[in-house]
Amino acid sequence: MELGNFFKLLWKHKNLLIIIPLVTIIVSYFLVKNLADKYISSAQIATGIVDESRHLLDADPTGAAKEQSINHEFSNLIEIMKLKTLVNQVSYQLILHDLTDSVPFKPQSKLFASMNPAARKHAIEVFTNKFKTMQPLSYYNKDENGLNELLRSMKYDERSLRKDLYINRDEDSDFISVSYESGNPQLSAFVVNVLCKQFIDYYTHTVRQNETDAVNYLATLLEEKRNALNAKTNKLQQYKIKNGVINLDEQSKAIFDQIMIYNDRKQQAEKDVASYNGAIKKIDDKFDPSERKYIEASISKYNQAVINSQDQLHILTDKYVRSGFNPRLKPSIDSLSNKLAAQINQTSDKYITNPLTGKDDLVKQKLTLEVSRDLAKYSLQSINNAVNTLNDKFNRLVPFDATVKTYNFDIDIASKEYLDVLNKYNQTNLQSTFSIKLRQVELATPDAAEPSKKMLLIILGGIVSFAFCVIVLFGIFFFDDTIKEPADLVNRTHLPLVGHLNTVTGSLDLKKLWDVEHRDKMKLFKELIRSIRFEIDQELRGEKVLGITSLANHEGKTVLAISLAYSYSMINKKVLLIDGNFINPTISNTVQPKVYVEDYFKNNPDNYETFSNTTNVMGNHGGDVTLLEVSDENFIRSRFNELKTKYDIIIIETPPLSSLNKSKEWLLFANKTIAVYEANKGISKWQKDDINYLRSLDSKFAGWILNKTDPKKERF
Repeated sequence: MELGNFFKLLWKHKNLLIIIPLVTIIVSYFLVKNLADKYISSAQIATGIVDESRHLLDADPTGAAKEQSINHEFSNLIEIMKLKTLVNQVSYQLILHDLTDSVPFKPQSKLFASMNPAARKHAIEVFTNKFKTMQPLSYYNKDENGLNELLRSMKYDERSLRKDLYINRDEDSDFISVSYESGNPQLSAFVVNVLCKQFIDYYTHTVRQNETDAVNYLATLLEEKRNALNAKTNKLQQYKIKNGVINLDEQSKAIFDQIMIYNDRKQQAEKDVASYNGAIKKIDDKFDPSERKYIEASISKYNQAVINSQDQLHILTDKYVRSGFNPRLKPSIDSLSNKLAAQINQTSDKYITNPLTGKDDLVKQKLTLEVSRDLAKYSLQSINNAVNTLNDKFNRLVPFDATVKTYNFDIDIASKEYLDVLNKYNQTNLQSTFSIKLRQVELATPDAAEPSKKMLLIILGGIVSFAFCVIVLFGIFFFDDTIKEPADLVNRTHLPLVGHLNTVTGSLDLKKLWDVEHRDKMKLFKELIRSIRFEIDQELRGEKVLGITSLANHEGKTVLAISLAYSYSMINKKVLLIDGNFINPTISNTVQPKVYVEDYFKNNPDNYETFSNTTNVMGNHGGDVTLLEVSDENFIRSRFNELKTKYDIIIIETPPLSSLNKSKEWLLFANKTIAVYEANKGISKWQKDDINYLRSLDSKFAGWILNKTDPKKERF
C-alpha cells in the first residue's frame, strides 16, 4: 500500500468528505443554538501549608521530601473537600433554598411542583435535620428515598453537582481554588460559598477534635509515667534507709581508699621490720658471747622502764592505726617516742662497759633498733586487723550495690519514658496552638456569562465528522486487498502484465461495439486494445495461436477476444476467433457461426471440406463436453496446423481456469496464453493454485490483461 493510493481514495470520495462534515455542522448549529449560557463562580481558600511562619516548630525537611509532603497535604485537603458528606451538605442547602425562597435557583421539576404544602413542610424538616447532623439520606427508607428522588429531579444530588464542580491547587501557591459552573450565576456562587464554609467548619472541627484527643491521651499517659517513676524512686529510697546505704559509690570508694592506704603502711612496716632485724643482727655479730652476757647482766635493771614506755607506745600506736591514722594522735606518739629514746639513752649512760671494749654506742643503737622493730611489728599486726575489717565492710556492700543498680536501671528506664512522653506532650500541645487554620480569602460572587462555546462546538463537530470519515476510509483502504491497478496485480501474482482495459459504461452490444456511433465512447478502449495487440505480437514472434483464459467466469474474456479479432482485422490480418468456452458460449450465441468446434475437430472425413477461407469465427454447441472428448490430441494438433496455413492469427477463448481441465486442454495447443483479470476484486485462496499453474507455463504465458480499470486514471 502506498500513501499516494490513499490520497487517491480520498479524492475519489471528496464529495463524501465535504457533505458529511457540512451536514454535521448544520445539525450541530441547530442543536447548540438554544444552549443556555454558562456562569462560573470561583473562590479561594488559604491553607497556610506553605506559610513558613506557621511551621516554626516542625522539623525542617528539604528538597523532594518537603515538596512531597506539601503535595500530600494538599491532596488530602482536596479529597476531603470532595467527600460525599460535604457535597450532600450543599445539596441540602440548595433544596432548602428552593423550598423556602420565592426565587428558586432552577425551574421546578415535575416532582417538585407536585408537592403539597404538607409535603414541603416535611421535606424542609428532614433536610434541615440531615444538614445539622451531616447525615446522608437512606435509600432503604421509603420516605428518605423519595427525597433523594426530589434532589435528582432538581439536579441537586451529589453526582450532578460533582460534574460541574472543580477543585484544584493554584500551581505551587498556598491556595485552593473552588469553582462551579451552572446556568444561573447566583446558583454557582451559592454552591461554592456553601461548600467552602462547610469544608472549613468540618476540617476545623475534625482537626481540633483530633488534637484534643491526642493531648488528653498524652496527658493521661504522662501522669502514668510520672507515677511509675515516683514509685520506683521511693522504693529505692526505702531500701537505702532500711539497709543504711547512703551513697554506695562514695562509700565503696572511701573504703577502697583506706584499704590502699593501709596496704601502703603495711608494706612500709614490713620493710622497716626487715631492715631493723638486719641492723640488729649486724650489731650482735660485733659482740662476742662474753660481751653480750656482760651487757645483758649490766642493763637488766634499766629495761623495765623502757618496756613500760614501749607498752604505752604500742597501745598508742594501735589506737592511731585503728583511728585511720588520725593526725591528732601523732603528737602523743612523737612525745612518747622521745621519752623512750631518753630512757634508752639513760640506760646507755648507766651502763658500765667492759673496760676492754669501746662499743657503748653500738649498745645504744641496738636498743633503739629493737624498740623501733617491735613498734613496727605491732603496727603491722594492727594494720592487718584494720585491712581485714575494711575488706569485710567492702564485701558487705556488694549485694547492696547489685540491688541498688537494679533499682537505678528501672528508674533510668522510667525516667526516659517519662521524658519522651513529656516532650511529645509539650510538642503536641504547642503544635495544636499553631495548627493549620483554613480561611476563605475570596468569596464567590455571581459573574458574567462565560464566552459562548457554540461556534467552537459547531467547528469541532465538523472537524470530528471529517476525521471520522477519513478514519473510516483509511480503514477501508487498509483492509482492502482488491486489485485496482496493473501494478497491484503484478505485485500480488509475480507474473508479467500485457496491458489493461478500461470499464465501458452502459449496455455492451458486441455487434455494435466498433460501430461509428460508438467512436467517442470507445476511443480509450480502442487505444488500449491496440496497445495490447502490439504487446501480443511481440510475445508471439511469428507464432499464431493465442489462448485467452481467466481465473473465474465473467471477467471479460469474450469482449477482449472479439476486440482483438477486430483489431487484427483492421491491420489486414486474417483472423480466426474460436469459441472454446463450452460452458458459456457467448461468442457462438452472438455471432451464430457456420462452423462449430465439435464438427471441425471431430475425426470425420465428411467434415474436411466444410471449412472455407471465408470463415472467421468458429463456435461451439455448448454442453458438458471437453476438447479432447471431441477428438484425440494428435488429430486436433493436425487441424490446428491446417488452420495456421490459412490464418495469420488464431484467437481461442477458453473456459476459466476454475473449470480445471476444460481450459487447460485448449491451452495445450496455444503458442501463447494471456489471462484476463477483473479489477476491484481480490485473489481468493482457491485461486492460488490456478496462479501457480500460470507460472508453470513459463514462457508460454504472455501476461495478464487487467480489465475494467478506472478510465479516469488513464492519460494520453
